[in-house]
Formats: sequence, structure tokens, C-alpha cells
Amino acid sequence: MILEVAILEIKPGLAEEFEAAFKVASTLIASIPGYISHELQRCLETKNRYILLVRWEQLEDHTIGFRQSPNYQEWRSLLHHFYDPFPRVEHYESVLFNP
Repeated sequence: MILEVAILEIKPGLAEEFEAAFKVASTLIASIPGYISHELQRCLETKNRYILLVRWEQLEDHTIGFRQSPNYQEWRSLLHHFYDPFPRVEHYESVLFNP
């Protein structure tokens, strides 16, 4: 499993609109082969900051399967105008898991 991590800085005053658009966009990512799950969390200390965690079966499910799909173009049009600056996206693999 691969964990995609993105810290999202949302332009001031647009948090509610972003959350509503994200709910719509969630269906786009969830339909991609290799998608496992995702969660969006709001930061308590920094207003307008969110973290997006997406679990994929393989790295290519995100970097090729999603990013080269028509769904990604729709995702972009729904969400990318909310970001300032544009988020850095990184991918992680598990080294130790202790539930």
C-alpha cells in the first residue's frame, strides 16, 4: 500500500466552499482502479490548512491511473483554484505499523 500525503493551504475565506467541492471531487478519485481510501482532515492550529491522505495499491495507480485520467481533469477544475500555494504531494510506504 502507498500513502499519498498532501498539505493543502486554502485561500482565506474559501474553506467552506473548498469542503463542499471536495465532497463532490471525492467520488472522482474513489472510482480509480487501485484506490483504497482517502481522508481529508482540517488543521486545528492553522486556519485554512488541511491534510489529504489517500491510500493506493501502487504508486502508479495515482501517478498514472488517476493523474492521466479524465477524472483528474475534473478534480483539477473543482479544487485547484482553492490552493495557495499549490500543494506538494509525496508518497510513502509503510515501514512499521503498530495498531
